[in-house]
Amino acid sequence: MKKIVVFVLGPDRPGIIATISKVLFEQGCNLEDVSQTILQSEFMGIFIVSMKSEGIEGRVLSSLQAQLEPSGLFVHLRPVEGSAIVQQPISESFIITTVGPDRPGLVAGITDVLACYKVNITNLKAVARGNRDGQNYVMIYEIDIPPATDYHALRTALFGRAQKLGLDINLQHREIFEQIHRV
Repeated sequence: MKKIVVFVLGPDRPGIIATISKVLFEQGCNLEDVSQTILQSEFMGIFIVSMKSEGIEGRVLSSLQAQLEPSGLFVHLRPVEGSAIVQQPISESFIITTVGPDRPGLVAGITDVLACYKVNITNLKAVARGNRDGQNYVMIYEIDIPPATDYHALRTALFGRAQKLGLDINLQHREIFEQIHRV
């Protein structure tokens, strides 16, 4: 079974996911994974799709474009290399939250530290909140820390960088974070 990645970008409106999933279903595709978000007024969706038939990528792309491009949405497809599921190394999941005055370089500063320690960012949400006089930049990183990582050195580096950037930072194990923030 062949897998493709479908990327859809453009102005948000109700019904985008319904249109995409309907077209994919009609083309004999199966949705395996979906990640979708709206940034300000822009929609972004990434879909991992399996296809029973080989060589239908062009037909799938044409069908999606016909339905989505009139609304100003851009569609891109690419094959998933090595469609077999890759076993991910065991890691510990953590949540980092930062809050501080909005300015350029905040995301770059924190992600640079994470990259130095080979930490994988699995999800990131970063938004400016507040008014012009008191605007804060809030970032929530979901990360996976490899078992060989020196946790204390990573924590020290993150807290040091956050201090230089003027950010309040919190690092919690995912399970603790979820227990504390349970609704």
